Amino acid sequence: MNITDVIPVRAEVGLLNLAASTSFLRPTAAGFLERVAYNRLIQVNNDNFPEQIQHDKLAMIKSMIHSAETGLSRGLIGSSARNKLAEVFLGKIVYKPNELRRLFMEKHGMFPPGFVLISPTARCNLKCKGCYAGSDATRNVTLPYDMVNRILNEKVKLWGSHFTVVSGGEPFMYKDGGKTLLDIFEQHPDQYFLVYTNGTLITPDVARRLGEMGNVTPAVSVEGFEKETDDRRGNGAFKRILKAFENLRREGVPFGISTTAFKHNCERIQSDEFIRFFSEEQGALYQWIFQYMPIGRSFTLDMMVTPEQRLHMYDRTWELVRERNLFVADFWNSGTVANGCIAAGGSYGGGYMYIDWNGAISPCAFYPFSVHNIKDLYAAGGDLNTALFAPLFTKIRSWQREYFDDKPNYEKGNLLVPCPIRDHHRQARAIVDEVNARPIDEDGARALGDSSYCRGMIEYGEKVDCLSCSLWKERYLALKKQMKSA
Repeated sequence: MNITDVIPVRAEVGLLNLAASTSFLRPTAAGFLERVAYNRLIQVNNDNFPEQIQHDKLAMIKSMIHSAETGLSRGLIGSSARNKLAEVFLGKIVYKPNELRRLFMEKHGMFPPGFVLISPTARCNLKCKGCYAGSDATRNVTLPYDMVNRILNEKVKLWGSHFTVVSGGEPFMYKDGGKTLLDIFEQHPDQYFLVYTNGTLITPDVARRLGEMGNVTPAVSVEGFEKETDDRRGNGAFKRILKAFENLRREGVPFGISTTAFKHNCERIQSDEFIRFFSEEQGALYQWIFQYMPIGRSFTLDMMVTPEQRLHMYDRTWELVRERNLFVADFWNSGTVANGCIAAGGSYGGGYMYIDWNGAISPCAFYPFSVHNIKDLYAAGGDLNTALFAPLFTKIRSWQREYFDDKPNYEKGNLLVPCPIRDHHRQARAIVDEVNARPIDEDGARALGDSSYCRGMIEYGEKVDCLSCSLWKERYLALKKQMKSA
């Protein structure tokens, strides 16, 4: 789905911003957006996707609209943030530059990526169990400030991309040449930033600057309540997170939570008690769920949610979205919203690439293999498109098209198992071997050389596919099968 297909023309952004600033007009504006989304996704459905996929997208869009309305009504979104949501998020991200996208499609046969995920530093003030990046305070490796700025400017020029996701390490520890992450945000007011952070460094002064800029939303990591969070992140982390929430609320900075689902906490982070505390009491406007991926520090398949738990999480996620109107996204169980995998630039458009603190360019943060380094690429006269059209990326996009995009509706691949590296590990490893991709770190090298790891990942994906296959066929493909046989 391209969200530009479900929102009205650019000229109405100003009117929507006016409505957002006026309490009695907000429900009217929200209802209008929902009706437009319904018309474009369900009644028009230019992409001719299975109807249930379109209903999933509609439900998620409605939850996003409800989240924004809640944030505005409760004063959780200040005036600067509201203006940037209208000016940048709606005006430049939702309404992507159509001419640039058209020219890119004509030249390359695909829409350009929607964003870049960048981890500018490996440093972190915590040392969390199972960290996918293996970060801690001793890893003083950063991308030069000028290079980060070059990446951000280039993706606007090449792709019309005004959305950037920042991770780490701990992003708020980034510093180079006296410049910090806040300076990056300030230098790029035409971009909207989602920052994954442990939250412990969001002081009153940091929150104040974020509130003044308005173009940043922090997603703060929690694993449950105090016991679960401190067990993974260290004693006192949870109390510091609650203080960060207080600082953000005071300055009108919209924020959410980022939760890693392990087999020991996956029910906890979707419980009514959890939702009530973080959403209703603390003011988190969204929840990202990342099922633990066995890469990084002390990786092990034993911490992954079980296939049975994963299906339970699917049901619970969509219950929260549809019945509670909460903006909750599980980056595996919500695969239908994005038409599957968005790694390697995404075959359908709107995808992304990942760049780490060493400069390694990967298809995804959880696909720790690379054939290009941004430093070497720039030194050789290349640009982001050089990596985008390298064999590692193009072969992943070919797999995406063969699995879902290019198939008729009644044969489309199961988007409840959308991830090549997690759900189709045999194919992902074959691509890595074929293009001779290099692991981006020592943990990736150990995983690549561990035959039992490979077997375990393949078995895991096959079991999830087996358990979810009937659900996929009956809920998403049944109607198209009937139409074929009619």
